[in-house]
Amino acid sequence: MAFAHQGESALEYYPCRYGGSRLMFRGPRRSLDGPFCAVLGGTETYGKFVPRPYPALVEEATGLRLVNLGCMNAGIDVYLNDPAVTQVASKASLAILQVVGAANLTNRLYSVHPRRNDRFLAASPVLQTIYREVDFADFAFTRHMVQTLHAVSPEKFLQVEAELRAAWIARMRTLLGRISAPTLLLWIADHPPPEGGPLTPDLTPLLVDADMILAVRPHASHYLQIVTSREAQACGTDGMRFAPLDAPVAAELPGPAVHAEIAAVLAPVLRDLM
Repeated sequence: MAFAHQGESALEYYPCRYGGSRLMFRGPRRSLDGPFCAVLGGTETYGKFVPRPYPALVEEATGLRLVNLGCMNAGIDVYLNDPAVTQVASKASLAILQVVGAANLTNRLYSVHPRRNDRFLAASPVLQTIYREVDFADFAFTRHMVQTLHAVSPEKFLQVEAELRAAWIARMRTLLGRISAPTLLLWIADHPPPEGGPLTPDLTPLLVDADMILAVRPHASHYLQIVTSREAQACGTDGMRFAPLDAPVAAELPGPAVHAEIAAVLAPVLRDLM
C-alpha cells in the first residue's frame, strides 16, 4: 500500500466526532458541556488549509466556545442525514448556519452522496430526457455537472434551476426547523446574494440568490451577511499550509485574510447575541 507524503507544510486538522455523528469534524474537539456556539457550514467554515479558520478566530476574540461542525463541500443533506449533528446544534446557546450552495443536494433530477454532497451519483430519467445529448457517466462532481448543463443549454437549465431552488428552500427550512436553539443564518461570499434574472453556476454559494435567502430568513432567529473585500481576497494563499500538489485547490479557497475579515464582523455580533 502506498501513502502520500504530505510534507512539512501539511496542516493537522485533529479530526473528531461529536455525539453519535458519523461525520468527522475539524478539531481540536470542544466540550459540549456548558454554553457554546455551534457552527454548521461548508468549506469556508471548515477552513481547509487555513491554520485558524474563522470559528477559531471568533472564539479567541470573544472568549465564547465555538464548536466547528463545518464539512468540506457540504450541502444541506449532510446535516439532514445525520440527526446527531442537529441534536448537538440544538444544545447550543446559538447555532450558526452558513448558507451553502443548492447544487449539492439530492432532488428529483439527480442524487448526491449522502455525506459527501459534492459527489454526483446518478441522473433521473427526467434529467436524462431533458439533456439527451449529455452523457452523465462523465460526471463525478455536482459543480462540473451543473456547469456543463448550463453551458450546453441555458434554456434547458432553467428547469434544473427551478428544481434546485425549490429543493434548497424546502430543505433549508427543514434543517432550521430541526434546530431548537436560536439560529443565525450566515452568508459568506465575495458578493451579496444575486438579485433578479436566471442563476448561473459560477458564483459561490452555488445557485443561491436573494429571493431564496428571503424565503428562509423567517425560519432563522437572525441573519448576517458578510461580503469579503477584494483586498482580503487578493492575499490569496498567504498564510495557508498545504502540500505542493494541493496548490491549485488552495488557490480556489478563502485564505487567512478572508477568515480574519469574517471573524472581525462576526465576533461583535456574537457578543451581542450571547
